[in-house]
This record gives sequence, structure tokens and C-alpha cells, in this order.
Amino acid sequence: MVDVGDKVPTRRTAVAEGVIRMRAETLAALQEGRVEKGEALAVARVAAIQGAKRTSWLVPLCHPVPIDAVDVDIEPVADLPGYRVTVRVSAEWRTGVEMEALTGVGTALLTLYDMCKAMDRGMQLGPVRLLEKRGGRSGTWQAPDPARVGGSGAGPASGVPGGGSPDGPGA
Repeated sequence: MVDVGDKVPTRRTAVAEGVIRMRAETLAALQEGRVEKGEALAVARVAAIQGAKRTSWLVPLCHPVPIDAVDVDIEPVADLPGYRVTVRVSAEWRTGVEMEALTGVGTALLTLYDMCKAMDRGMQLGPVRLLEKRGGRSGTWQAPDPARVGGSGAGPASGVPGGGSPDGPGA
């Protein structure tokens, strides 16, 4: 593992997103609460939080991070059809929380697959990507492509070539 003991704790945030594609009938069943295993969206939301909190157990060289908050958004995307999961993680720590945000997204997507697989084994997960990270020595990074995965519209990306803020790191 990388030694982060000498680093000064700073405010760290990261936002990641991913999608799950499914049949229109599966999307309708989720929206109408007709999933045999139960409240799939609520379980996926809890799974995202749990995944973010347990990242260092799953990814061998990740440092354990004392997470302050995990915010989860799960929204239907009719054009896929499917769902987009967005996870924002924050902490005051010596290392970033990008892996926690990405793991939260992946765990939520896997949970949706598990909850709905009896209806639709052909569901597809991904892409999953980091949208933004803030804090630390490298400052702010934002995905250079503003289009959201699984649909149009701007995400938090800046449009600055190579990502980042037009005002420089940490702006």
C-alpha cells in the first residue's frame, strides 16, 4: 500500500455513475414495485452505501477511509431502458474517495441485477465511470465528456479539455 501517513487530511469528494440496461417490461416492473424479491430500488440504495463503506475490504490496496456521507440517486432512463445510478461520497481524509464512489455504483447495479434476474437475465451493467473528484494534492478533476451515461444532458463535467475547472485545481 502507498504510505499516506504524512499527508494532511483535506475535504475529499467523488461522484461516479453507471447504468443497467434491461427490457422495458423489467423497467416497468421496477417502477410499479412488482419485483418478487421486494423493494429493489430501496435495497440497491442501501447496497450502494454499504459498498462504498466496505471498499477497502473488496479492493485489496485501497486504504480504509472514514466516510462522512454517501448520497445515492437511482433514476429511470426510459431511452435505455434501465436505470442510472449516481453515487457521491465525501470524507475529510488523507486519500481520495473515488474508489468508494465507483464501488457504491457497482454494488447498486449488481443488486438491481440480483433483484430482477428472475425476470430478465439479459440485463447489462455499464459503463461505470468517475464523473468528478475534488480535494487533495491534485485538486479537482472532472470527466471531459459532459454527456451522462445512458442519456443526454450535462453531468458535472466542465467541458475543459482534459477535465478540471477553468479556474485551476481546487476552484
